[in-house]
Amino acid sequence: MAPRMIAIYGKGGIGKSFFTANLSGKMALKGLRVLQLGCDPKHDSCNALFDGRSLPTIGDQWRLMKDSGREKDLDVGQLIYRTDLTGCGNVIFGAELGGPEVGRGCGGRGISFGFGLLEERGMASWALDYIVMDFLGDVVCGGFATPIAKSLAEEIIIIASHDRMSLYAANNIARAVSYFASMGGKTRVIGMVLNRDDGSGVAERFAERVGMPILLKVPFSPAARSLSDRCKLLFELPDMDALFDQFVNKIHYRDYVAPDKVTPLEYGDFLEIFGAAEPAGLPTSATQDDLKGQVTVAARSIDMNSPEYSDDAKLIARRIMTEMGLTVTHMVEEVDRGVVVTSDCGWETIFGNPREELDAKIAILSALSHSGESFRLADLRHTAAPFYE
Repeated sequence: MAPRMIAIYGKGGIGKSFFTANLSGKMALKGLRVLQLGCDPKHDSCNALFDGRSLPTIGDQWRLMKDSGREKDLDVGQLIYRTDLTGCGNVIFGAELGGPEVGRGCGGRGISFGFGLLEERGMASWALDYIVMDFLGDVVCGGFATPIAKSLAEEIIIIASHDRMSLYAANNIARAVSYFASMGGKTRVIGMVLNRDDGSGVAERFAERVGMPILLKVPFSPAARSLSDRCKLLFELPDMDALFDQFVNKIHYRDYVAPDKVTPLEYGDFLEIFGAAEPAGLPTSATQDDLKGQVTVAARSIDMNSPEYSDDAKLIARRIMTEMGLTVTHMVEEVDRGVVVTSDCGWETIFGNPREELDAKIAILSALSHSGESFRLADLRHTAAPFYE
């Protein structure tokens, strides 16, 4: 009979790997044959089961064989390891899929590749009772969603605590399961484990809203944290040992009611769990000046009602503002240069006599402004030979 495959998902740092190691370990202590499969590039899922040893990863082992041209000779002894938890025959198997070196590749692709190697070596036919997969909760990446997308896992257990980010990850995991179920996938969430329970009730409110039962509450314990830091299992703590003993019985004998459907929350509904709300509308858009650290003062146009400007000069200003979309910030009428206009872009334009060829002068200035060339002065007194610099 094919092994029962359970995937444990949760946000990084929530205690997911330590929980999984204790779940798998207690299963082995009950005489069940278990493979714990670490599905996280940081490959530390099995450390507590192997007295703190970091197992060689499937990815690294394959690369070593490939470099010597012997990847076809890679066998399970180089991929999967075993340990006796008590020295009395309580054997458990462990493997780490691993991934690329930090910053050098896609972790999700490494997970998918590792699964392929194990499937080629007959994983589905191994005489195991359980394969417990410890998965990073970022199911946005397709590789980390492999057990859901391919229906490799029969059941998913989500690990979370009362903090917003772990519940946000739980909501995303539920969203992925819901999506693949709509595509014919068979993997289902059976419930959530509340880790480091502080009694605040936040996770319970979330679970009720999405329709996800809480299978187990693990209280916060400094003693448990100390064992985790030393890569030791929890079973020397009587209360914790009893907790995991009961939980393994619940899972093994299916003493739970799995939900028919888990409904992930939209962002606004999710925030309501924490008494928060998303403000309406979009925030203020940034400008180039904002990003460059420049303080911009809105340009003020000239006073078109001021008697110091002639009607001809005001006509030029109006046409520049309406036809070119610029703001005229300064304007003078000189004896030798005629009307001289400064815009909010900093250009100074000499128009000369405003009664001569005004349409042509405006057209030249408009063409200059759309040319992409930078200039600070445009002398348009002679339209046959305009000058700019």
